[in-house]
Amino acid sequence: MFIFLSKFLPLFIYPLGMACVFSFAAILVWKKRKLSKILILLALATLFIGGNRYLANSMARSLEWQYDTFDSNHSVDLIVVLGGATEPEMSPRPMAEVNAAGDRIIYAAKLYQEHPEARLLLSGGNIEFLDHSDSTPARDMADLLELMGVPETAMILQDQSQNTYEDALYSCEKIKVAGYKNVLLVTSAMHMPRSMKLFEKQGCTVIAAPTDYTITEIAWQKTWQPSFEEFIINLVPSYSNLSQVTKSMKEYIGMFTYRLKGWL
Repeated sequence: MFIFLSKFLPLFIYPLGMACVFSFAAILVWKKRKLSKILILLALATLFIGGNRYLANSMARSLEWQYDTFDSNHSVDLIVVLGGATEPEMSPRPMAEVNAAGDRIIYAAKLYQEHPEARLLLSGGNIEFLDHSDSTPARDMADLLELMGVPETAMILQDQSQNTYEDALYSCEKIKVAGYKNVLLVTSAMHMPRSMKLFEKQGCTVIAAPTDYTITEIAWQKTWQPSFEEFIINLVPSYSNLSQVTKSMKEYIGMFTYRLKGWL
């Protein structure tokens, strides 16, 4: 039930869901014109604020820049790759595919090429009410990494986890049993703060190897030193900005919820 509620309830807190709640409430109290107008204005304000680039980039940067990029000169025994970067092989897809977080897999392949002595621990299981595939994210990552030249013998699959907490729980069990020391954690930069805290809570010492950045130094500079044209575009709500704010909110809500559960 927790898995379902953790996916369902935040939908009404994210900007789009909140705007829908305000709009639906405005319809319910339509005869109360003043209150209805206020609710409609709140819906529009939510979309305007949540969809502008200033908020989107600021929230994303506050998460993505908490950890430095990994120094490849460091010795590596194990590379943990968190799931959420694949779509399963289902018709009409000819094979398992990467999604917007697919940089996790590409970066993991690059790290393996730089450290061929290391092994990869691929973490990610199915959520019954969301995933309708016989495969798992861990298995899909393994198939894609094999296409990139990573041998199957170098990969360990952990396909029980249904959320980031369980990623840390089950992965750390394998890390402790095997006695790995120099362990990298590969996930999206935005997802890294929550992931690192969860692994540390499980007693695992891991090194952050973030990837899949949305905010580069140039993008950040352009946010606050824009040309006139960029300034206007930054203010206008867009789907990409709304999506970025939603992803950032997901991380902050996740950290808050996990703290309440005692997982952080």
